[in-house]
Amino acid sequence: MSLATQRLDSFLAKHCGISKRNVRLMLAQKRVLVDGQLAANIEQQVNKFSLIALDEEVIQNNPAYYVMLHKPVGGVCATKDDKHSTVIDLLPYDFKEQLHIVGRLDLNTSGLVLLTNDSRWSEAITQPSQKIEKTYQVTLQNPIDESYIKAFAEGMYFGYENVTTLPAKLRILDTHVAEVKLREGKYHQIKRMFGRFRNPVIALHRSQIGDLVLNTELSSGQSRLLTDSEVCLFTK
Repeated sequence: MSLATQRLDSFLAKHCGISKRNVRLMLAQKRVLVDGQLAANIEQQVNKFSLIALDEEVIQNNPAYYVMLHKPVGGVCATKDDKHSTVIDLLPYDFKEQLHIVGRLDLNTSGLVLLTNDSRWSEAITQPSQKIEKTYQVTLQNPIDESYIKAFAEGMYFGYENVTTLPAKLRILDTHVAEVKLREGKYHQIKRMFGRFRNPVIALHRSQIGDLVLNTELSSGQSRLLTDSEVCLFTK
């Protein structure tokens, strides 16, 4: 969902309890700053992250948060769950209740999960049209061979949804371990693709989303805030 916006005059009129005519006067008197710049247009669009000051007094300053989590197996990608601990429960931040999950992982899948309170940013990552590549390490019950590479690259037809998967990249890392790169995320897609070979997935771990790699210094269950440069990887 896109971040909700509203006109500056509507925000100030409601926040200050004044008429929109008086807001126009405030702007003419150069009393209002939006994100450090003098506001001159009453129709300027602002949102919950706009830094707004009146007479040098800040009246709105809501920071955006961006978090990287190393999700453990058994953690639920939900805000609340009656049976299991959630990814929100794992976070040590006092703002964690403001966050939503950007691209979920199954209960038994570990690895990189992103959380934020910025819906514009999460939408830029999760919209199917973006086709952002996700990288997984897959451990399998049976050995794998070169035939898997071709099958994944060609895509697979899923009759239940009547769709063919986009081409996926598979690289063999060991006799029972592969790296898989996907640009979509259909229901249990990786497990179902290996299921075509009757080869059960023993472990599944997401190591990367786009150019953002899970920090190897984060132990399972640990998290940290993203750097500005990491946030910008998805706002180009």
